[in-house]
Amino acid sequence: MKESVLNRRQFLQSAGLSALALSAGADALALHSAPHKSGLQIGYSAITWGGNDAQAIKDISGLGFRGIQLRANAFGPYRTKPSELKAMLDAAGLQLCMFSSGNVEIDPAKEQSTIDQHVAHASFVKALGGSALQLTNNVRPKDRLPTTDELKRLAEVMNKIGQQTADLGVQAVYHNHMHQLGETPEEVDVIVQAMNPKYIRLLLDIAHYKQGGGLPEKAVIQYRDMIHSLHLKDTMSPITDGTNNGRAYKFVELGRGNVDVAAVFKALDKIKFKGWGVVELDGVPEKDKTAAQCAAISKEYITKTLKFKL
Repeated sequence: MKESVLNRRQFLQSAGLSALALSAGADALALHSAPHKSGLQIGYSAITWGGNDAQAIKDISGLGFRGIQLRANAFGPYRTKPSELKAMLDAAGLQLCMFSSGNVEIDPAKEQSTIDQHVAHASFVKALGGSALQLTNNVRPKDRLPTTDELKRLAEVMNKIGQQTADLGVQAVYHNHMHQLGETPEEVDVIVQAMNPKYIRLLLDIAHYKQGGGLPEKAVIQYRDMIHSLHLKDTMSPITDGTNNGRAYKFVELGRGNVDVAAVFKALDKIKFKGWGVVELDGVPEKDKTAAQCAAISKEYITKTLKFKL
């Protein structure tokens, strides 16, 4: 009789431990299979709509993007009535995640006017509920490489702009760009090293960086402490453009070009990036497409190929 009771007790204990182990295993499996949470937020740039911002807002919202980048062309018609534009954004459920403020002059004679221009844009951005201002430049020499002093001079002026926009609660960011100061990885590095992170951060354009000879996924790691945001962009190169230019390229929807976008996403995950990645396409790459169709192609690449939820 004692042996029977003992066997029964051992059986119950064994069964209990087995159930506990199964429960723990199920919990671990559920934890492992839980959807990955990323700090990356995806927006889309209105540049492809060629100034028709109302249509861009409608289309970008309709595709499910969470933010929008507008350009300086919106400043003219809405500078005295930003509340109207903000109402459009609010109604569409879009956040102004970036504003293209335009060119930064490095000529000392134009320094104050360029600062004033971008500070005015920053006030506009603030009125629209935004918090970031993109800076570029168009002063790359045509017949030679830029000097180190010219690259550092760009950073110097941007530092001054960023110091004033910071007072308005707007972060200034430097956008690396082909055919501008900061075309190659080496040039970008000189500029970034001269930037004061208190006032100016990096908007890494992954397509321009790739076309300039760099690997954007490595730049994400290298500049992890300086990156504020990114342009998620792709280029197809080389292309036949009627010349013998081996460096000819065109911007295409994500997944159609030479940029390893998936590697960039992995790098962003590795550094636990939190911020905006703005999908940008300067113009429709084929004439039979619309801006909205191009945006849908990039969205499908992000959500279906990369399996990233907008």
